[in-house]
Amino acid sequence: MSLLDKNSPSGGQYRHVLYDLDGTIIDPVEGITKSILHALHKLDIVEPEPDALKDFIGPPLAASFKRRYGLDDRLAWRAVEYYREYFTDQGIYENRLYPGIKELLARQAEKAAIYLATSKPTLYARRILRHYGLHTLFRDVVGSRMDGGRTDKADIVAMVMAKNGLGADETVMVGDRAYDVQGARANGVDAIAVAYGYGPLAELRAAGPAWLASSVAELSNLLCQLLLDGV
Repeated sequence: MSLLDKNSPSGGQYRHVLYDLDGTIIDPVEGITKSILHALHKLDIVEPEPDALKDFIGPPLAASFKRRYGLDDRLAWRAVEYYREYFTDQGIYENRLYPGIKELLARQAEKAAIYLATSKPTLYARRILRHYGLHTLFRDVVGSRMDGGRTDKADIVAMVMAKNGLGADETVMVGDRAYDVQGARANGVDAIAVAYGYGPLAELRAAGPAWLASSVAELSNLLCQLLLDGV
């Protein structure tokens, strides 16, 4: 198991698990990149390196448009609206589950409470979970708002915890980007970074998660040790 050297599991302590969606449960690269390219076409922006659009997976969408293309707030929001033209009915389903993740979530939901904490709009996140038959496994789903509000992962984690009365010392966050680790830490929550998603290993290590798993199998083994009732 690829755990950070500073931390080894020492017996179950967590009752609640918060999951990121993109790059952690699903690989959304096809739908997201096609939706971005649709938006760029509408804005007459040429992307010379389409493969670099993978960097959009995880962070808030408007912030990524601003960062990569130098758009102001107005144009970044217009890009998001164009993105949704493609994503809402087509791109939302152009993704795949990571092998083994559905089985892991099903096993875990029988013994622990799992929640979704994603920067993707809640509306889309719920539709994706239902599409893959995962919607009954999660106690709650909290994402960003369609008007562009609540995109910061720290705010999303805080909302999940407040709505469901979760204690920080009984909760762990699973995600594939530094934003997930940082959002968890801002709320006093430990984080497991997964290296099979879209966060570069250097980014994940620099964020300082409590543990690092390189595959779904490693994540499953780690949760077996960390959760009070195993997985």
